[in-house]
Amino acid sequence: MDFKDSVLQLAERIKTQKDIIQTEEATKNAFVLPLIAALGYDVFNPFEVVPELDCDLIKKKGEKIDYAIKHDDETILLIECKHCSANLDLHSSQLQKYFVASNARFGALTNGIEYWFYTDLEKQNIMDSKPFLVVNLLDLSEADIEQLKKFHKSYYNVDAILSTAQELKYTTQLKTVLLSEIFNPGDEFVRSITKKVYSGVINQKVLDQFRPLVSAAIENIINDKISDRLGLAIKSTAEPAPVRPSQEAPAEAEAPVETPASALPAGVVAIDNEKGIVTTQEEIEGYLTVKAILRPVVDVSRVVYRDAQSYFAILLDDNNRKPICRLRFNAKSVKYIGLFDAERNEQKIEIQSLDDIYNYAEQLRDTARSYQ
Repeated sequence: MDFKDSVLQLAERIKTQKDIIQTEEATKNAFVLPLIAALGYDVFNPFEVVPELDCDLIKKKGEKIDYAIKHDDETILLIECKHCSANLDLHSSQLQKYFVASNARFGALTNGIEYWFYTDLEKQNIMDSKPFLVVNLLDLSEADIEQLKKFHKSYYNVDAILSTAQELKYTTQLKTVLLSEIFNPGDEFVRSITKKVYSGVINQKVLDQFRPLVSAAIENIINDKISDRLGLAIKSTAEPAPVRPSQEAPAEAEAPVETPASALPAGVVAIDNEKGIVTTQEEIEGYLTVKAILRPVVDVSRVVYRDAQSYFAILLDDNNRKPICRLRFNAKSVKYIGLFDAERNEQKIEIQSLDDIYNYAEQLRDTARSYQ
């Protein structure tokens, strides 16, 4: 099994096991050690993987790094582990202490699902305050897998990693800034956009007037991109493979489950004919609105949706036991949002427009916080 397949297999295992992991030690055994093994290191060989490594400069006795990875007799990577439900924002300072006390060029803070990789770009042997690479095993891209692969025993090259670390670091920070501006555009950002289309004096009143317009325009662009991608995906599954002259077409060709993008009604993103599910542009916009509301309290990559016949569910961690809300937009004239109390009982509330979702922002955030 190659590295990519090993990582994807581990990601699937994490999805099914993360809700039953009770301790930090269980997180290490179930999630962290398998990734170290996938990176080509023998977890039972103390010349390659050193658990509970003492750091000489740590003044408090008994403080140890969870794992130190060695390559050619040199410590190359320190790994500090937390429980799979832990918020990593609260623990980077601990890794920083270990980093100073070692000769390793890289450190990783992980809860077994997310991996935050650090180095010392700003000051030698002092760990940077921001990671240069963040990988979420439940939201992997091809680029993430390629970056992880650089730490593989067979491919490890410190210069190759460092050469891309600075670019990755600032790209990650730029993405964070852009996400913030997309969902909560600040005055400076709104002003820079507004002055390209508005010739009058741009005062605070004008900024307040254009702020929701800028946000809506960006969301429309995102939605258009989502629609385009969904349309291409639907088209690729709907179009039959070409039949060569020497081949005969199957006697009974299965009808495509999805409606081709070209045949979708206005305002509809996708139709699953087999399940009778219609996903609308309005539901996707509602989903993006909820993600924007939740961004201050959870990583928005954890917020997903599942469409059904009678409602559009928004969940945390793609888990039915962690419902955030339900959007009930299928009626022609009346819209509802379904909110959940502490016992997961749903309360349906009528809303007039998507903007009304913001009226329940704090309740949505409280629901998300309850799953942390």
